[in-house]
Amino acid sequence: MSSSGNVEGLLIVVSGPSAVGKDTILDRLLEKPERLKKPVLRCVTATTRPPRPDERDGVDYHFLSVAQFNAMAQQDGFLEYANVSGNWYGTPRNWVNDQRTSGRDIVLKIDVQGALKIKDLAPDALLIFLRPPSLEELERRLRARNTETEEEIARRLLDARNEIAQTSHYDYVIVNDVIDEALTDLIAVLRAEHCRAHPKFIADGKRAS
Repeated sequence: MSSSGNVEGLLIVVSGPSAVGKDTILDRLLEKPERLKKPVLRCVTATTRPPRPDERDGVDYHFLSVAQFNAMAQQDGFLEYANVSGNWYGTPRNWVNDQRTSGRDIVLKIDVQGALKIKDLAPDALLIFLRPPSLEELERRLRARNTETEEEIARRLLDARNEIAQTSHYDYVIVNDVIDEALTDLIAVLRAEHCRAHPKFIADGKRAS
């Protein structure tokens, strides 16, 4: 609960293998806020990975040099950070804390390592894993992107196997076979979470939002 007495916003963590469709699902989620109990803000992650041709700095990621990333980490600027497939990714600490304290729902797109760290720091975080219908389909999607070498594809498939093995730590697992169906499942999860009984609701008889 925030210092003003308002209920903190949900901290939603979405993970899943590379090319499973996390960005597509989240983009569609944010395009239709009327389907949710309340709007969701997406946290822009910092990364040392080079931008892909269609990605924009400050929108898709905060693209940092390794030196810039290390400096921010040393200043305790990340809620969590980890090396994934050879690149560093981190969640800006102050922005997330400020938005949640103001009662806003925040969604983070981060890897399994980061998700488990977030759960340790914020036990009320909602962990959602987006998985492919099969590893064969995931490989097809990776190849269709035409952005990775054969070595990178092999490494991402190995990472995917390891990530899928960690799904028991998540609150929900959503299979992204058909995008619209996966999106409907995600919206249903978020709406259900807002219908949970909250201590403030029990105490004063009013649902906080």
